[in-house]
Amino acid sequence: MSDFLPKEVLEGLEQARKAKLKRRSRLRVRVGDASYPILRSWETGFALDRENSTHLRGLVDVYDGTKHLYQALIVAAQEDGQEMSFDFKRATPATDKPPLDYDRADDAPVALLPNFH
Repeated sequence: MSDFLPKEVLEGLEQARKAKLKRRSRLRVRVGDASYPILRSWETGFALDRENSTHLRGLVDVYDGTKHLYQALIVAAQEDGQEMSFDFKRATPATDKPPLDYDRADDAPVALLPNFH
């Protein structure tokens, strides 16, 4: 039995593997108007398809579907076959509220009502 596969077969297998990873993952990286599907992710970074992500670096937004997860500063780490790995320099979780400059009490009022006397 031979362990050698023709180049065309290997390329076809790699394309099928990438297509499966892209369909399975809802995670995306957005830079401006461009969006790139994340193939794999881990605590300190993620991997994208190498074809269109070699130029990617700097400030990016990471989404799970339409939910904004965090804003991250990334650097290219290494090329691994058909994937490009990126590491986080920082990843700030996205929130729907502005940060507070003080500690808010648990029983603080949500809003103030005007006095109509």
